[in-house]
Amino acid sequence: MASATSTPGSLGPAGGPRPNTPNGGMDELLPLVIQLTNAEQREVVLLELSKKRESFADLAPILWHSTGTVAALLQEIVSIYPLLTPPTLTAHASNRVCNALALLQCVASHSDTRQPFLAAQIPLYLYPFLNTQSKSRPFEYLRLTSLGVIGALVKVDDAEVISFLLSTEIIPLCLRIMETGSELSKTVATFIVQKILLEETGLNYVCATAERFYAVSTVLANMVQLLKLHPSVRLLKHVVRCYLRLADHPRARDALKTCLPNSLRDNTFGPHLHNDPTVQKWLSQLLGIVGAGAVEEGNGNANM
Repeated sequence: MASATSTPGSLGPAGGPRPNTPNGGMDELLPLVIQLTNAEQREVVLLELSKKRESFADLAPILWHSTGTVAALLQEIVSIYPLLTPPTLTAHASNRVCNALALLQCVASHSDTRQPFLAAQIPLYLYPFLNTQSKSRPFEYLRLTSLGVIGALVKVDDAEVISFLLSTEIIPLCLRIMETGSELSKTVATFIVQKILLEETGLNYVCATAERFYAVSTVLANMVQLLKLHPSVRLLKHVVRCYLRLADHPRARDALKTCLPNSLRDNTFGPHLHNDPTVQKWLSQLLGIVGAGAVEEGNGNANM
């Protein structure tokens, strides 16, 4: 089990000692983690730990190395599967499993536990949640929290994380959410695809076949169409970055000359981007690469 450490002189949210100091929060944290293996106490403990997870720097390794703790979290996840089809997930059940997912996100974020988390293939347990289509709030919350775990994995540039994700169905799952999810879910799903593309292996994977490229570019184009009706600079930022990264691949660059949406070429989004120089810069770079002139809308199959 990882030992508790703290930075000398570091302060917690209220200005006092950080809760992960040896004589402070660890006395509170360890009993809570142990109680996770008690089914009768688990729901209350899940809520308590999920609220306090930002306060404990060593929570992730303690969760990972404590006997039975990860198994208890997976038990929470698996117990929800029967509620997915037909969709009967309640708000209460969704909140409970999302508290468990929040602790797994903590494990996925930590440098000491990220690799064993991947080696155990724990992200696969979340894929049934990403594969749901119900638009009810409990399901949307479940999808968003599950995406948060994957988002935590890709946040740190790590080729092993991307290689693992490419061996799974994460891209099709994200593409579906990018088309049908809420704005926030779409944003996180697009961020995940963006991070995959930013790794060389991810870009080469998506551009290896015309089918993969057009699966991604078609969804991006559909998102641009919807963004014309419901603008979101936060979401548009990730869409433009995905296009800009695709343009780094020679065959994809040629295809984008035909299939890049005209609304990205004709300043449709200009009024929304005047306060975001980063997106303006990326869009300008993209148009400099693929050409700013309007073209007949198409899928560009002949060029890929």
